[in-house]
Amino acid sequence: MSHAIDEARPAKKTPFRAALSSWTGSALEYYDFAVYGTAAALVLNTLFFPETTAPGVAVLFAMGTVGVAYVVRPLGALVMGPLGDRFGRKFVLMFTLFLMGFSTFIVGCLPTYEQVGMLAPALLVLCRIIQGLSAAGEQASAIAVSLEHSQEHKRSWTTSWTLHGTQFGTLLATAVFIPFTAFLPEEALFSWGWRVPFWLSAFVVLTAWLIRRGLDEPPEFKKATNENPPLMSVFRWHKAAVIRVAVCALVNTVNMVFTVWSLSFATSIVGLERSTMLLVSVIANAVALLAIPAAALLSDRFGRKPIFIIGALGSGAMMFPYLAAVSSGNWTLIFVCGALMSGCAYSMANSIWPSFYAEMFPTTVRVTGLALGTQIGFAVSGGLAPVVASAVAGASGQNWGSVAGFTAAVCVLVSLAALTAKETKSRTLDEINTLHEERSR
Repeated sequence: MSHAIDEARPAKKTPFRAALSSWTGSALEYYDFAVYGTAAALVLNTLFFPETTAPGVAVLFAMGTVGVAYVVRPLGALVMGPLGDRFGRKFVLMFTLFLMGFSTFIVGCLPTYEQVGMLAPALLVLCRIIQGLSAAGEQASAIAVSLEHSQEHKRSWTTSWTLHGTQFGTLLATAVFIPFTAFLPEEALFSWGWRVPFWLSAFVVLTAWLIRRGLDEPPEFKKATNENPPLMSVFRWHKAAVIRVAVCALVNTVNMVFTVWSLSFATSIVGLERSTMLLVSVIANAVALLAIPAAALLSDRFGRKPIFIIGALGSGAMMFPYLAAVSSGNWTLIFVCGALMSGCAYSMANSIWPSFYAEMFPTTVRVTGLALGTQIGFAVSGGLAPVVASAVAGASGQNWGSVAGFTAAVCVLVSLAALTAKETKSRTLDEINTLHEERSR
């Protein structure tokens, strides 16, 4: 493999710097990605789609634009993954940062349906596609950097900070809408207020660039050699791992139903206050900021598989009481069930998957395999979960029980796929690489 990196520098692991860079970059970039989902649930369905007579149809269209970014993510993985394994993890991290920031800023400048007709949703979809292509390479490269800089006995802990950053970015994207929905008159919110969170992406890009520019490529990557193109190697020797990761990544269905569909259900169908429902997500994400590193410590001690499976099954089961609470409008139960379901149970699975999935691939194809597997799973769950949830909820949008059942069934499938994986907690990265080399002979 020919690495376009600075070979003059000595190879040295810097786990803290790698974790900080991955946390900050992921937090800021996923702010961009998540702010769209929040806006879609609150205002974009009204501003970018024609009025319809059925209550759930405009919401269905808006959920579809959220899903577009997930659908194109496998295509982005096909491009960004091999770039990360050929030219370096840092190269992809910097490229995707600017791509995401540009597309997010432009969304805040778009004309609405009332101003330009169908051109408005078309431009919205185009920006969302660019966001999806960017996100496809961001997370896999950040996880690979963290894993390969990590101390061997703390790999789950170190890589979990990438998802901790993603969670913080999601929290920030939700929190930034609260003052606009709580204090702005509806006319101001729908005219200019919704645009401000998108314009803030300019500061997001600048901050992330300043932090990431000093990051070195990990020594594990510098010493790796592979004469075959990464895509060829993945499709020839690591197809089973890609499929396993793709199925496990369907656990993202829980997140999509919680952050996108249930928010739309609560505000558009049940009639709950926008700002208070946004606060539910903020509280759940705040709980997750504590749960993610705690679950990672458990994973480094007891293994990736048990913690991941407990999180997947627990969050699927908790979706029933959470949606029941939303349907009844009981704020106490909404906050408690939301914190337990998303903040605790889902965060267990969310914390573990970076190390769990990444360790299924050797260093030479880690970004390619990880990006392909996760983005296929995210494409299916992110692209279809809000749409399927809106569809099974019916034209009235009130059949929440079917949505909870759909989510729980997906979590069972995820857990079955995780059971087929090998436990890698006690193996070093060199041992993982050797194991894969033996299988590929």
